[in-house]
Amino acid sequence: MFKVIETFVSIDGEGPTSGELAAFVRFSDCNLRCAWCDTTYSWDGTSCVTKMGVEDIYQWIQEANVKNVTLTGGEPLIQPGIGHLLDRLVQDDRLVIHIETNGSIDITPLKHRYKEQNVHFIIDYKGGESRMNRHMCLNNLTVVDQKDVYKFVIASETDLQDALSVIKQSQLSTRCPVYFSPVTDLISPAEVVAFMKEKQLNDVRLQLQLHKYIWPKEMRGV
Repeated sequence: MFKVIETFVSIDGEGPTSGELAAFVRFSDCNLRCAWCDTTYSWDGTSCVTKMGVEDIYQWIQEANVKNVTLTGGEPLIQPGIGHLLDRLVQDDRLVIHIETNGSIDITPLKHRYKEQNVHFIIDYKGGESRMNRHMCLNNLTVVDQKDVYKFVIASETDLQDALSVIKQSQLSTRCPVYFSPVTDLISPAEVVAFMKEKQLNDVRLQLQLHKYIWPKEMRGV
């Protein structure tokens, strides 16, 4: 059984399907503690947890009648049995499955397992301001492909410089789409754009969390 914090239908606020409807499953628990975490309620014990099995989740997704499915958290890839859930979801070829992962878990086994299925990884890279940078799985930089997205969470000029170094060393923008996602309480999107212009980052996209511009940033279920 999975520990689920919330299920809801909204728009995808970020990633390749930003602005499109999606059915969200938010799992409890995370193996990181980022300094600027905006979903602490998924792991700090303040939220009610619902136990759901594979068929419970799939049934809810069917009833939602939305093609995009976003598995998020917390951290979905630390959930025991996540492969069983993915096995069930990929049987429904109408679904487009996005897994939002914090960048600390090696996705290689799942990439191999679902290489022919409609499974996409939205992978974070946490810079130094997160205090979790040492936990990043660098192997993920080499196994992503055009189905996936790498999202650099930016909270400072140092994070921008770190992201630039990683992108260049791994030639990441030739492997998958690359996004810069500013922590807007700590750095302005304008500063990120200025950096992109200065470094001529033609293959990087600025990403703003759309849902936080529509609803209050602390609002859940959106």
